[in-house]
Amino acid sequence: MGDPGSGRDESEIQRLDRNLSELLQELRVALPGVQVLFAFLLTIPFNQRFALLTTAQERIYLATLLITTIAAVLLIAPTAYHRITFRKQQKAHLVLLANRLAIVGLGFLALAMSGVVLLITDFLFNTVVTVACTAFAALMFVTFWYALPLLRRVSLEDDERRFGFDDD
Repeated sequence: MGDPGSGRDESEIQRLDRNLSELLQELRVALPGVQVLFAFLLTIPFNQRFALLTTAQERIYLATLLITTIAAVLLIAPTAYHRITFRKQQKAHLVLLANRLAIVGLGFLALAMSGVVLLITDFLFNTVVTVACTAFAALMFVTFWYALPLLRRVSLEDDERRFGFDDD
């Protein structure tokens, strides 16, 4: 009945429902962040101080705006995909695709947030502060959003190979 590797007594349909529900809950955490960042970036050009930006800062702004747009598209895409394929028995494909879109979308969100740190610190401070703050922000995203989970995944896969079990 259940997936022997998950340790749960559930059918494939129940597992897909649970996986989709968990994924949607996770996206509900990320989406407000990308929406607030996008709104912030949309209001910047209407600020009087926007005219004080250097050409390099304007390029950083544009790149960050576009990266934020990509993050929003990728993080919202599973909702549109689900609505369009509703009742077409596509849940397994949706879960797989949405997982990939979320991972890539979070990467773009990390880039966008690092871009905002770069833009603001470059506007307000000197080069040393800008480099330090941007590098710190990027390092935090890489560490907590990717490195730690990937290290744990590798460790679990090693355990699975050695001991023959899966910890879902």
